Amino acid sequence: MHRTAAGKVLIMISLGGILLSACSQQESKGPAVRPPVPVVVATATSQTVPVQLQAVGNVEARATVAVKSRVGGELARVHFREGQEVKAGDVLFTIDTRPFRAILEQTEAVLAKDLAQQENAREEARRYEDLIKQGFVSRQEYDRVRTNFASLEGVVRADRATMENARLQLEYCTIRSPIAGRAGTLLVDQGNLVKANDDDPMVVINQLEPIDVAFSLPEQHLPQIKQSLAAGSLPLTAASPSAAGPPEQGAVTFLDNAVDSSTGTILLKGSFANADRQLWPGEFVHVVLTLTQIPQATVVPTQAVQSGQQGTYVFIVNGGGSVEVRPVTAGIVYGDRTVITRGVTPGETVVTEGQQRLYPDAKVAVKEAAMPSAAADGPRS
Repeated sequence: MHRTAAGKVLIMISLGGILLSACSQQESKGPAVRPPVPVVVATATSQTVPVQLQAVGNVEARATVAVKSRVGGELARVHFREGQEVKAGDVLFTIDTRPFRAILEQTEAVLAKDLAQQENAREEARRYEDLIKQGFVSRQEYDRVRTNFASLEGVVRADRATMENARLQLEYCTIRSPIAGRAGTLLVDQGNLVKANDDDPMVVINQLEPIDVAFSLPEQHLPQIKQSLAAGSLPLTAASPSAAGPPEQGAVTFLDNAVDSSTGTILLKGSFANADRQLWPGEFVHVVLTLTQIPQATVVPTQAVQSGQQGTYVFIVNGGGSVEVRPVTAGIVYGDRTVITRGVTPGETVVTEGQQRLYPDAKVAVKEAAMPSAAADGPRS
């Protein structure tokens, strides 16, 4: 029994010596050194940044014409195809002209007859004027002749008006496009009878060049919009979700005279040349309105800006390879970059990736430098 207890004591003494030796070795090495944190960095730059507003707009044709016939009759011919581009003055339809030509010829014949009677009455009035001077006819007979001549003058004027109306009705048989644009669906086929000024149009034509885009913005932006419009034109871009090319360039041409009280928005319209036909009536597009520009703004990649309990901040890499936590005031976001109004100066290096493992004065190892990218989109609203 005594031998077993003595053995246990010896074992414990040996273990204690080993532990003391290990601790002394650890103390001789000093405190553990943390390895550098791998990060990605970028350089704050100075550039001109546009102040922009974004909205969803609806494309509207500059002019829409529902083509109808002014006369009734048989549709003799259709001169275009559905979806065809037409110019102002192009012939679209022809109504059967035969009944209208017959009416015109009838009115011309009546006019010719009444003109002959008028000429005869004029000659008779001239003869009676000479006769009354010589006393060969009575005043009553002379007045009768003059009245007959004046009456025939009125008849001739009425005949001319009737003939002009008949000629106009004949011209209406040829229906022309009043605007340049694109024809829609053909709503009446050749051979059908059409009514004058029917409720349903024969075809609808939309003007595509230029074209308008309507959009609404919150009313709090109204003072800036009015100020910018007073200073000059407001540039505008519109991009269709399906378009592969650059957005269409235009300008604001209309600001509504009242705010919509139900939505708290103000309606605007922009005009676009639309030479490439990227914008199509009825579609929804992404609209970017440029109010003004901020010259020499300090910008950093948006991923460099962090949020904490004390506000926004960035990690600045100093010359010794360690980081500093810098409170900043962030402005508008333009594309993938954020404007910094206070806290960072151009040329300073900010951390864009790896912030989760950083702490004040932490050493960093730069993996790669983020290339500055041009802002492709407008500010985020």
